[in-house]
Amino acid sequence: MGAPPTETTPRLFDRGTWPEASRIGDILRAETFGGVLLVAAAILALVWANSPWSDAYSALSDLRVGPAAWHLDLTLAQWAADGLLAIFFFVAGLELKREFVAGDLRDPRRAALPVAAAVGGMAVPALVYVAFNAGGEGLSGWAIPTATDIAFALAVLAVISTHLPSALRTFLLTLAVVDDLLAITIIAVFYTSSLRPLPLLLALIPLALFALLVQRRVRSWWLLLPLAVATWVLVHESGVHATVAGVLLGFTVPVIRRSAGPGPGLAEHFEHRFRPLSAAVAVPVFAFFAAGVSVIGADGLGVTLTDSVTLGVVAGLVVGKTVGVLGSTWLVQRFTHAQLAEGLSWWDVLGIAMLGGIGFTVSLLIGELAFGAGTAQDAAVKIGVLLGSLLSALLAAVVLRIRNGVYRKMQAEEERDIDADGVADVYKAGETAI
Repeated sequence: MGAPPTETTPRLFDRGTWPEASRIGDILRAETFGGVLLVAAAILALVWANSPWSDAYSALSDLRVGPAAWHLDLTLAQWAADGLLAIFFFVAGLELKREFVAGDLRDPRRAALPVAAAVGGMAVPALVYVAFNAGGEGLSGWAIPTATDIAFALAVLAVISTHLPSALRTFLLTLAVVDDLLAITIIAVFYTSSLRPLPLLLALIPLALFALLVQRRVRSWWLLLPLAVATWVLVHESGVHATVAGVLLGFTVPVIRRSAGPGPGLAEHFEHRFRPLSAAVAVPVFAFFAAGVSVIGADGLGVTLTDSVTLGVVAGLVVGKTVGVLGSTWLVQRFTHAQLAEGLSWWDVLGIAMLGGIGFTVSLLIGELAFGAGTAQDAAVKIGVLLGSLLSALLAAVVLRIRNGVYRKMQAEEERDIDADGVADVYKAGETAI
């Protein structure tokens, strides 16, 4: 038995500040709606790809649009992966900068837990995948099960109607944000097949002009949008995946207001503008084109389930993510001698860790980069991601629903505290919070 907690005992999953909790609550509501659309788009793609009209789905995905002179005569599926997902990663870049500049994660003590959980939640799944594919052709897909899809995870929470405490929801979001940063780093470093330095250097020009304008708090779309598009085109031409341009553009936007006063900073302003576009359009459209895989016929589900790529992805998402996130959290607790916040148990951490195994959007993207769209291995990746995400969602749902009675009581206590003391005092962050 450990020592009883004292006022100076550090706490895991303690409440953050009220402004941060309120802001994250708004984000989660938007992501939950986007997650429902994502799931619907994936289901539609699966049904269409396995229907008598599957040829029409393939023809739509392979339809080429764009100027060939600029090497932009891409298929609709490529436009969804390279173009629309750049919007998703632009929002991710804004959120990352916001978290580490002005959010609760600017405090290293509070950042330690989600950062450690994200790193463990990416390293262990990669190792699990490698164990299934060491020495084989599928080894290049080692990063596929490392991603967590926050929109899909929140859609699961909405479906099972769990009253997850705000601290656990915040942890899940920040873990996914750090996960996105690590994922885009992996894409840029490990999945750039042929680098052309000149376009990459030229991309710095519109990127620098974009940064100069946003640092001066310019919001005019007719100035910023052409520079953003030029940056995207040049990064795409360089051989680096074009979504990297979205993150770089997001990082240039200032978070702190130039002068004191009410209203959001420019990063928050752009988040409000572009998050609905990302959640309701970019990610669902990508899911529609990426999730359509045939699971019938001789080369369908029966054969693919025995493929080492499929097995590695499923095991990485279901087992690797759970072990990585849960194990990293336990290590943080051991090294800091922290205790879980009042009312929480390790069953709750287990449920969140399982929820982290829902790796959809970025996992499918990395699969396409690793093996190429339309290949047999790409089909194995899609089935593995869909099956692994589904199993993770079901397991997490069971654990979190069992604990839902505890969450209801914690939520009621939070609401009573707000009514009694006011939101500013209730969510005051403790000096020893992790």
